[in-house]
Order: sequence, then structure tokens, then C-alpha cells
Amino acid sequence: MFMPHPNLSDDVNRAIIQSEIEGGVSLNDLPPSTVLEIQTLHHCYTAVILRGNVALLSGHPEFCPEPVQVAIAGSSWGGSMLKLQFVGRGMHLEFHLTDSGNSRLPARLPAPHLGRH
Repeated sequence: MFMPHPNLSDDVNRAIIQSEIEGGVSLNDLPPSTVLEIQTLHHCYTAVILRGNVALLSGHPEFCPEPVQVAIAGSSWGGSMLKLQFVGRGMHLEFHLTDSGNSRLPARLPAPHLGRH
């Protein structure tokens, strides 16, 4: 259970607690070939975990209409604080394409689905 940290603002502590309540997926807990279906506000993505936070991501018409290799940094609350290697409900998915710099897609995850190829 998360205990509020005295050096963090009430807003940050609330966001951390909310992410614990709403849940998500820690990428470190997933074996290779795990498939995540990530539903955001605008698109449905498929991420195939290759190793750790490296995945093949598809589902965005501009950034990744076909699977591209990405490094998933984690999820944020829209600011600079990042929950590393975590895909969280109601959070922003932070990743970068391995060949074109940084990208951030806002992710609202009603229910991350896990499956395996």
C-alpha cells in the first residue's frame, strides 16, 4: 500500500494513489511475446512485448500503422512525473519510436487486456 510522501505535493500523492486503485500492468512482470491491447481515447493499440520495455506497437494511423519497435518509458499523469515501465489506466502512455525520437500518446485504459501469441 502506498503511503503519501511528505516531500510530494498532495496532487502528486493523490495521482499515485489513484493509479494504485485503478491498476495497470508492470512491464517488468510480463514475459516476452505477451500481447497488450491498449484502448486510448482515440485508438486501439497492440503492443507485443519483446523484452522488458521494448515492444512492437501498432494501431496509430500516423506513428505506427504497422508494428514498429518502441521503448515504452511508462505512464504519466500528463506532466513530467513518470511511473516507469508501467501501463496504467487513466494515464498517458509514454514511449519513443526507436528511429524517430520521442512520442507521447494520451492513454485512457478502460481495461488493458493481456494475451499471448
